[in-house]
Amino acid sequence: MRRTLSARVAIAAGSSAVLAIAFAAPSVANAAETGGRHVLNGKPAWAAQAARVGAVPASTGLNFKVVLNLRDEAGAEALATAVATPGNANYHKYVTAAQWRSRFAPTDAQVAQVTSWLKSQGLKIGQIPANHRYVTVSGSTAQVNKAFGASMSHFKYKGRTETAPSAALSVPTNIAGLVAGVSGLDSTLRAVPSTSTGNTTHSVSTDKATASTKVTSDDTLPGPPDVFINSGPCSSYYGEKKATGLPTLPGVTNPMPYVVCGYKPGQIRSAYGEDRLLKAGYDGRGATVAIIDAFASPTILSDAQTYAQRNDPSHPLRGYQFSQSLPASYNSIDECGGNGWYGEETLDVEAVHATAPQANILYVGGASCYDSDLNSALNTVVDNQLAMVVSNSYGDAGEPTSLADVADSHQSAIQAAAEGISLLFSSGDNGDEVADLGYRTVDYEASDPFVTAVGGTSLAVKSDGSYGWEQGWGTGKSTLTNGAWTPAAPAYVYGGGGGTSQLFTQPAYQKGVVPASISNYFGKGDYRAVPDVAMDADPQTGFLVGETQAFPDGSTKYSEYRIGGTSLSSPLFAGEVALADQVVGGPLGFLNPAMYKLAGTPTFNDIASTGVSQAEVRVDFVNGVDASGGLRTTARTINQTGTIFTRKGYDDVTGVGTPNGVSFFIGITASKKLGVGGGGVGGGIKHGAPVTAAKPLR
Repeated sequence: MRRTLSARVAIAAGSSAVLAIAFAAPSVANAAETGGRHVLNGKPAWAAQAARVGAVPASTGLNFKVVLNLRDEAGAEALATAVATPGNANYHKYVTAAQWRSRFAPTDAQVAQVTSWLKSQGLKIGQIPANHRYVTVSGSTAQVNKAFGASMSHFKYKGRTETAPSAALSVPTNIAGLVAGVSGLDSTLRAVPSTSTGNTTHSVSTDKATASTKVTSDDTLPGPPDVFINSGPCSSYYGEKKATGLPTLPGVTNPMPYVVCGYKPGQIRSAYGEDRLLKAGYDGRGATVAIIDAFASPTILSDAQTYAQRNDPSHPLRGYQFSQSLPASYNSIDECGGNGWYGEETLDVEAVHATAPQANILYVGGASCYDSDLNSALNTVVDNQLAMVVSNSYGDAGEPTSLADVADSHQSAIQAAAEGISLLFSSGDNGDEVADLGYRTVDYEASDPFVTAVGGTSLAVKSDGSYGWEQGWGTGKSTLTNGAWTPAAPAYVYGGGGGTSQLFTQPAYQKGVVPASISNYFGKGDYRAVPDVAMDADPQTGFLVGETQAFPDGSTKYSEYRIGGTSLSSPLFAGEVALADQVVGGPLGFLNPAMYKLAGTPTFNDIASTGVSQAEVRVDFVNGVDASGGLRTTARTINQTGTIFTRKGYDDVTGVGTPNGVSFFIGITASKKLGVGGGGVGGGIKHGAPVTAAKPLR
């Protein structure tokens, strides 16, 4: 999953936020003509630091994608920018998928030219989506090596056996202008959910070595994951219970409160000011939110329905509100952590339902956690216009060096914007990535300029459910050892992702809003800053979820636990966007240009506090199940964010801020007037024809 960014590719943004991506043309900077061949992907940067341990056997089967170029990428980006920019004559004049294909997709003849060459190399052609974004290919290692000059090899890297080409890939010059690159041959390119339950950021195991890249296609999904149970004491709202009797922690308010037990849907809606909308009938009905993750929990619908019944009984999840689109088979289950993804799916579904309780939810499962499979799942939603909002709670650590992998995702982001689909990605759970990777970077796909990156906060909800305060999510940890906190200055463990891209230059919508100290952090000019917006993500102020889990006695049953991460903030915000879509009676589309115009207004809570001043006490079962293995007591600080930090105005932890109740809906739906009647919470909201049919947008 880890990617080291070295050979960076600058992607320039013009004054109208149109991106001219270098890999869209055959004269790409890292391509070269050699002996009638056109060089595509270079050797992965990480492989230069790894020890090659041998060649992949010639008979080993490989599955991958040949990513194709758009016919007019600059024109496609110009269109996507125009329909998303307030004040533009084409604002919200979206195109259909059919119109998109007719203008920008590779033609049938171009696809045939590429597939004809692939077949001539003995390779087998698989799925080709309607928008001709890519060609799915399979074949033996020997065939791949011969066709692309791949030299597929095994490497020892960070304690794992990884697979990748040890030489640059190339194609014949006669198809070079059609091919962006080859995706799926690098086994490190797999995403991890942005979730946290315990002491580590990721609840998904990725420790198993990979023999090769995606060689299986008939794996059976495992049963429920092992149970995780929160210990007590904990608070039903922020600050309810104080950890009196424990030693003081320097630099924070003492006595510290115990962490929340897990906020429930009503608390989230109340704190973020959605109650007035729900009472007026704005609850997301008719809007569809798509969720994309790897694999699929076999108990997701019953779990989500049980959860709603127990924790939000006035808003049941009805069967007709939930649907799934799943692949015919799965692969690389062990490498991806298997059923560890079930908790991610559960969080996403239950969080969307919490903030948009009448919205329809479409779950689209990727065949694996590899980028190429998740991108295929995203393309399914975008090219069939299956949703108004898409939430993606996963990502890669750092930005890619592979142009093909950028193209595979970036083209979906452009098409989504042109069609009026709001595309959200979690900003990541490792802050500035210094502690995790050893250098400062943002994560992809959150850094894509056509994506709304959702960062994280720590949220205090009061006893009456009202908004207390928010700070940037950045957690330092000290453990109570022999009556003292060790270390005395809490060590950073995780936090909301953010910072400055080194791949994408600054989009027009960020100009004048993002300070130069952030956009030009690396001294090379203004670049894309992350995130764009934020919501609650801190596991200590996290969300209660419920799913079927496996208990030590061999039983499987429904159980609830607290969870956090930007995997929480993204689906929470997706639900808010679904409500806004209902308010205006249609899709708001790519949100960033409109949101940045509203920066500094009451539309958003400006998370401007700095420094570590709050901390919470957390007691955990050492074995994650019960007290038989002992208890661990830790202090978790708030707003310990490293080289990124909250400040007045835009910041690289929370973006332009968090949605500020009804003011958010007034601002984001500015094309219509939101009439909030007098009488406080009971006031009516009277405008906008509600979306009445849950169906694909055509």
